[in-house]
Amino acid sequence: MGEAVRFRRDDDIVREERWGARRHPVDEVPPPGRLLAFGLQHVLAMYAGAVAVPLILGQALKLPQRDLVYIINADLFTCGIATLITTIGFWKIGFRLPVIQGAAFAVLTPMILIGQRDGLTGIYGAVLVAGAVVFVISPYFSRLLRFFPPVVRGSIVMVIGISLLPVAVQWSAGGPQRASADPGSVALAIGVLALIVVLYRLFTGFVGRIAVLVGVAVGTVAAALFGMTDFGWVGDANLVGITTPFHFGAPTFNVSAIAAMTLAMLVVMMETTGNSLAVGEIVGRPVDAERLARGLRADGLCTTLGGILNAFPYTAYAQNAGLVRLTGVRSRYVVAAAGVMLMLLGLVPKLAAVVASIPAPVLGGAGLAMFGAVAAVGIRTLTQVDFERDGNLIIVAVALALAMIPVALPNFYSTFPQGAQTVLNSGITAASVSAVALNVVFNVLRPRPAVSRERRRQSEQSATAVSVE
Repeated sequence: MGEAVRFRRDDDIVREERWGARRHPVDEVPPPGRLLAFGLQHVLAMYAGAVAVPLILGQALKLPQRDLVYIINADLFTCGIATLITTIGFWKIGFRLPVIQGAAFAVLTPMILIGQRDGLTGIYGAVLVAGAVVFVISPYFSRLLRFFPPVVRGSIVMVIGISLLPVAVQWSAGGPQRASADPGSVALAIGVLALIVVLYRLFTGFVGRIAVLVGVAVGTVAAALFGMTDFGWVGDANLVGITTPFHFGAPTFNVSAIAAMTLAMLVVMMETTGNSLAVGEIVGRPVDAERLARGLRADGLCTTLGGILNAFPYTAYAQNAGLVRLTGVRSRYVVAAAGVMLMLLGLVPKLAAVVASIPAPVLGGAGLAMFGAVAAVGIRTLTQVDFERDGNLIIVAVALALAMIPVALPNFYSTFPQGAQTVLNSGITAASVSAVALNVVFNVLRPRPAVSRERRRQSEQSATAVSVE
């Protein structure tokens, strides 16, 4: 029997199946050894960001050490569940792409304000309701995808990478609180980056694909030898820690808190849209309105789950999109394996303590490569854009400019109303909103015809001739 082509409906996704042909790389399952190695890379890439949210919140609310450790473990455990829901999916929920979920930074400010007034139970009550709202409105929000042509997608993805690069720079300097770079930290970060580049250049197979993992491992060993990291506190961590629902008490519901959290979640939805579009571009499975609705439903469900399990709202992490681009490993099951590892880290605090001991400069060196890769994906998308349309040039320029404001001056919007700060303090969100709005102005409401290079050259020559005469 010759090669046959048939179509079937699988969870409302039409797939073309060829007998004897390979499946899409997104749906391939690597051998167990590679699956674990690739998955561990993703955990290392997102770990610092994942634990940063509970750390910042705990410090702002002056939580006891025991409670701080608890919400960190709860966060890691819920990150793992959220990642499994997003990558594997069920019913009409989940991107079914290599998208890893982590605690959203955009909700930090409202969570701190709510926590200072209503405590952790007030935060979790607002998170529960906001997650449910996101779940319900996801199909309607996804219809906005038609306002995301290449000029918008490329601008958002490029801005995501550029906005994350300062984080990698701060890690490379020795930490975000340093006034100047520590020479030893910079040397370690550059060494890790150089090793990743060398491995990526010399090896095209398995070793090249785990270049980030090898770089982080070698960098951590080097840091330990030079006394730049300390694994001593691993012995003090508990062996097992179980996350139980509503550990801090029954959630409380305050209307103003719910409104603030819901507004922040709209920002998170915008960031998730940009990150998922980036992943879709990278793996060759573009995100359409239906897939976006599935992914946003997962965000809503996982956020509600976070409210139950003493955790946080969740969103797609851009740094892992950069890792997918850098390694070329597009399997969603690799990221699902990372989700299982995150659950284990949440259940075994000693393992979490080991990963947490990786020094910031090591993560900084790896981050420079990964975040730069995200920006490069956006630039590649922008090569599809017709820049003979002056409007497209303005869209990219304004999006990039607005994204850089909070990077260059973090307190720029400190005197603005709280609601405005929620949107504007995230350069990614400000860039996304401006790119979508300007695309509507220039290309939807009153599209301007493109002027060919030849016609523009002729016009310029005519103007020159007139001026000479």
